[in-house]
Amino acid sequence: MTELSFITQHHSVPAKNLIEPAPTPDQLEQILQAAMSAPDHGHIQPFRFLIIEGDARLELASVFETATRNRNTEVDEATVTKQKEKPLRSPMIIVVIACIKDIAKIPEIEQLLSAGAAAQHIQLACSSMGFGSIWLTGDNNYDILVHQALGLDIKERMIGFLYIGTSDNTTPSKTRHSALGITQYWEKPQATDFAI
Repeated sequence: MTELSFITQHHSVPAKNLIEPAPTPDQLEQILQAAMSAPDHGHIQPFRFLIIEGDARLELASVFETATRNRNTEVDEATVTKQKEKPLRSPMIIVVIACIKDIAKIPEIEQLLSAGAAAQHIQLACSSMGFGSIWLTGDNNYDILVHQALGLDIKERMIGFLYIGTSDNTTPSKTRHSALGITQYWEKPQATDFAI
């Protein structure tokens, strides 16, 4: 492996293709510690994590069912079943939560981006240790009932559900676009370029 291959070759693995084993407690500690190196203006740590595994996934399935029915009282049973099955697709889920702090010099967007970077660090750490993952959101990610069930504070935001496990090796790697196609070199503009 080249030094950057765990980044350049990283790709999401569909949750249904994530199987046992999940990270061990020691591996999970290393993975979460990697998240702590995410950019963090002011060192305020504007994020936290919830680990959901084992039978707790069944409890989350029940929460998803209730939330789905609450969002639409006329929802069909096929949709309810699909929502209930989501937490059972992988052996482990890490919920990444942004903890927004009232600090004038650190806007909310910076705190959200920091939490997002922490989530990506988790995925890259998983990849470097041989595990697959995928970052998912969807209706449940933004549902207040789900937030309450997971114990989110009013100033917290759900960044996403990271489904984690061992890839069953049926997911093809992605073809990446060249970064040069979206890259430009900026030069100092002339004063006449500005409209006043």
